[in-house]
Amino acid sequence: MPAHYPLPATHTFTNDALGNNDATALAERIRSRDVSVTEVTRASIERLRKAEPLVHGVVAERYQQMLEAAAELDKEKGLADAPFFIGVPTFIKDNTDVVGMPTRQGSDAVPAGNPATKTSPFAQQMLAQGFLCMGKSTMPEFGFNASTEPLHDAPSRNPWNLAYSTGASSGGSAALVASGAVPIAHANDGGGSIRIPAAVCGLIGLKATRGRVIENDASKSLPIDILSDGVVSRSVRDTANFIYQAEQYFRNPKLPTVGKVEGSSEKRLRIGLVIDSINGHKTDDVTRQTVEATARKLEAQGHIIEPVETPVNSSFPDDFAMYWGLLAFGMKINGRKLIHPDFDKRRVDGLTQGLDKMFKRGFWKMPAVLWRLRRARFDFANAMTDLDAVLTPTLGHTTPKLGHLNPSVPFDILFDRLTRYANFTPLANVTGAPALSLPMALTPENLPVSVQLMGKHGDERTLLQLAFALESEYSPWTSLANTAQ
Repeated sequence: MPAHYPLPATHTFTNDALGNNDATALAERIRSRDVSVTEVTRASIERLRKAEPLVHGVVAERYQQMLEAAAELDKEKGLADAPFFIGVPTFIKDNTDVVGMPTRQGSDAVPAGNPATKTSPFAQQMLAQGFLCMGKSTMPEFGFNASTEPLHDAPSRNPWNLAYSTGASSGGSAALVASGAVPIAHANDGGGSIRIPAAVCGLIGLKATRGRVIENDASKSLPIDILSDGVVSRSVRDTANFIYQAEQYFRNPKLPTVGKVEGSSEKRLRIGLVIDSINGHKTDDVTRQTVEATARKLEAQGHIIEPVETPVNSSFPDDFAMYWGLLAFGMKINGRKLIHPDFDKRRVDGLTQGLDKMFKRGFWKMPAVLWRLRRARFDFANAMTDLDAVLTPTLGHTTPKLGHLNPSVPFDILFDRLTRYANFTPLANVTGAPALSLPMALTPENLPVSVQLMGKHGDERTLLQLAFALESEYSPWTSLANTAQ
């Protein structure tokens, strides 16, 4: 079906064992034996089978294995001391190893099959919270694109309107959570890949402070670690509980503890306001209005809102673009070492090829680029001295239709489109600061519009408290579950 066809929203919410529960409520029901893990797992499988032909968020599944694991959990006498998210179904993104499952990085250059022989450290940290991994979720090639439209596979579609993008690079996870197939799923973020799909699918997406969770497998090889793992969820408390439980498994002693965040704070905050991107592209009217309306709500809650300049050097957009190109160049030349011995660089898509060529044309700039990008953390920290948070759009404009960011689009056109779209999220990756995407409105086409809150290094707690306050007062993001009521 053509991507431009005006398809309606789709969801799988119904009166089954999952109901309209978020992950926290579902785990509580499992722990109290109100519902069995097997019932929850079967309900999720049924929903996945309904959703998958429409949204396509699954790249590999292991449903039977999880049914067997659920049966074993149901045999246990008591679950009072079980991990917090015991029995909650989830997905791990296709760039993160789970033993027995293939990891293809969303790319046709990576051969099919070849299951991983171990589970990556972050996946262990996540699954230790009690989640049942139902499979691997879709993503664009190597996470480079802002839409999940791999050339060798069907695109992932936005459950709010199937003609539109589900974002990226954690687009498959976002599609599955928004559609109701699972209540929470793994996402990771190298330039916005947690926040972008959360933003366009009406979800909560927190990119934590650098080092908050266990280091991503790829982080060790990067000159600047821009990667962060986390989740996309339908409620603020699910994201807050995920971070709290992750700290119980691993706590970075170099960072202040987030702790258990259960609601808003009475503290009056000073919040900076940025509406237009430093790269010169104006934010579209709907997004601008949403950010301004959110600022008014925060003011009504007692916070001080003041316009500020983007706290970074004016060269930042070009510098990040070069770093983006460096990642593509590195993937092409080191794919056999980093990804798979049979990695075929001839099969990478047009975006990866274009980024690689762009880097080769300007590689001589990299020493200065890396110096400035490393300085960005200190520039941001200095700008935040008198601020508690910064409010921005998550994206430069509302989610596009499928095809707009397809890797088959000529590179120069595609790259220009990407810089107009994903122009607010990369700063948090380079600086290592926490950033949270919250859905605050709907477009006339019934698509979510989101805002971003950025915080001081190590201060996820303030962002979560602000999110709780906004959620309690104004929550159009109660999801597509509303349409099932």
